[in-house]
Amino acid sequence: MDAEGILQGLNSDQRAAVLHDHESGAQLLILAGAGSGKTSVLTKRIQYRIASGVKPENILALTFTAKAAAEMRERVQKLFPDAAVRLCTFHSLALFMLRQKIGGRMAYERVGMREAPVPQDGSGREFMDMAARLGIKSGSLERERLFDDSLPVSLKRKLSKLREPVLESGRVVFEDLIYLAIQLLEGDAEARSHFQSMWTEILVDEYQDICPSQYRMVKALLGDRKSLFVVGDDDQAIYGFRGADIGNINRFCDDFKESTLIRLEWNYRSTSNILHLANRIFENKPLRLRKVLRAGNSNGSGGNPIFKENREPEVWTSGNPVEEMCRIVCKIKELREAYDLSWKNFAILVRYNRQRLYYEEALRDERLPVAGDELGEGLAVEDGIHVETVHASKGLQYAVVFYAGLGEGLTPGTCEGDRAERKRQLDEERRLYYVGVTRAEACLFLLYCKRRFWKGRLRKFKKSRFLPRTPGFSQGCLMPLILFKIKVVLFVLAYMFLHMLVLPFIILFRHRSVNLWVDKKIQAFARFCMKVLKIDLDVENQAILSKVDWTRPVFVMGNHNSYADIPIIFLAIERTIGFIAKAELRFIPFLGFWMHRIGCVLINREKGGGAALIREAMAKGKAPRLFIFPEGTRGKDENMVPFKSGGFRLAIETEATILPIYIKGSGFAWEHRKSSARCKVTATVLEPLDVKALAAEKGTLDPRKDVMHVVRERMEAAV
Repeated sequence: MDAEGILQGLNSDQRAAVLHDHESGAQLLILAGAGSGKTSVLTKRIQYRIASGVKPENILALTFTAKAAAEMRERVQKLFPDAAVRLCTFHSLALFMLRQKIGGRMAYERVGMREAPVPQDGSGREFMDMAARLGIKSGSLERERLFDDSLPVSLKRKLSKLREPVLESGRVVFEDLIYLAIQLLEGDAEARSHFQSMWTEILVDEYQDICPSQYRMVKALLGDRKSLFVVGDDDQAIYGFRGADIGNINRFCDDFKESTLIRLEWNYRSTSNILHLANRIFENKPLRLRKVLRAGNSNGSGGNPIFKENREPEVWTSGNPVEEMCRIVCKIKELREAYDLSWKNFAILVRYNRQRLYYEEALRDERLPVAGDELGEGLAVEDGIHVETVHASKGLQYAVVFYAGLGEGLTPGTCEGDRAERKRQLDEERRLYYVGVTRAEACLFLLYCKRRFWKGRLRKFKKSRFLPRTPGFSQGCLMPLILFKIKVVLFVLAYMFLHMLVLPFIILFRHRSVNLWVDKKIQAFARFCMKVLKIDLDVENQAILSKVDWTRPVFVMGNHNSYADIPIIFLAIERTIGFIAKAELRFIPFLGFWMHRIGCVLINREKGGGAALIREAMAKGKAPRLFIFPEGTRGKDENMVPFKSGGFRLAIETEATILPIYIKGSGFAWEHRKSSARCKVTATVLEPLDVKALAAEKGTLDPRKDVMHVVRERMEAAV
């Protein structure tokens, strides 16, 4: 397969990552959201570089488990069976390096070892006893840090007596390998040059989980080169208790000043309503590393009809574990029968292992199969209900997830220490909750049990702070229509005015995040509009958006029945774009300011000139992404009026992608509203039309016949 063939099936963000040029874009950090296909990106990056002429033996890819390394190696070798890429864990890499011969000497000899290193499990108790005899305070040093050169000088002098037997015998623990490899790379110029010339490209998986010593190792291998390609998700950093430092991913852009950041936000695992919940977990997160997960696969991994339903996550409250378990069992049987699901499609996730044991036993009492239970003769149940801790479930996915134990003290777990330490632990508990939520593909049940036995006694639990607040859907206060409309206008203008006052401070103090802040606030504004307008918005076929390459010109085209169409479109496509509008709108208080800020094109309907403004933007290297109403004006009812061809001519000229969206019911939300009661609006995302690809197929295109007619047909079919 050629290099272009490797890129088939990638969305625009994944493609940009695989094609990244280190020379122009320096080091690359990929923030890969849950279910966004990061393993595929890593694998295809390796394949693409090999196809582009890079020698496989010059590529180093680091993972955290031998299983992950083996899986990635298998994928790479499907295209390049003999590719000698170094795909391994940090510890196996360190062992490999120490056993190499450099300039006539073994590498391990260069760090003072007399025998080749042989990893083995160390006895923590034996080490602590030996340390105590040397006057080292109990608990002040773990065995894994024996060769850590960042320890105080006074402590290192005492440790020399403990280090000597290890250097003499070669009997090391795994973390010794990392520190000795660091010592080799940082302290021996010849060895450093040897390994840097061996690997010209370095890739790191699960970058959020590397510890400070592994970070030093990567930095030493990289040197002053730019060829570092890392993939991680700070939202899934859940191994702080093992020494992982989330700061490594948070500081990446500061550590590598010229680096590039790419976000993978299309989730191919979960339905959009599950992802909306996941996105709310980090609403207050710093903007620079914030991601917005979007559903990219409406069929789910199994294609079962349950995925099409896009169910809202449910919060269950039970008085005791027996009541809770009865509900779980009934729901499993109900869904299994209704949707023909296998037992293995169900999972119960918990925070602690002792919870796992309880739920496994409870399922056995109900005579339901539990995955992993022994059948005898070395066999185990495969098609059974999975009961996992959230830590163990990372990287897995299930059609139906029951997330149990959502009470304070369980999820989140008890946080101890000083204020800073408690905050650090709570942040990790929040990330752990996010991992649990994003294991669900189609159905998510969040379980809160008021009373349960825990650590030997019956306890009461408060509801977890992580549980979503369920908004009421009552009609609220009904009022005369004229008062309702006055209230809406005042609320909307006040919202725009207040945030307009904040923007100068964002520009002054957080200038690097201005565009991200504006995008977040526009999305919040759109949700606010739906709230004050009492609109229940349903977005259909949202997964189609993953087919659009937003790095190219994109024209979103929709029917126009209401002023409410603009915030509806913002929510339907889950991103902020400008729109083409009449110039008079700039005189509406505060609205004109925000229209300018998001890149709207304001035209005089009598004089035109919109095309010239868009061409001017393209001449400056900006790919236009605009919302266009092809009708040119608001319709008087739900029927579409004839389209004007100007937008379609422009789409042909710019080789844009046209994304049609049909909006139903928005006219009755404002212009034709009859009361202040709640109303329903549906926005349906339709198949995009790639004008560039169409031109390559047909040659010269007729704006009306080849483009406008096709788009209108698709929108009429949605009616």
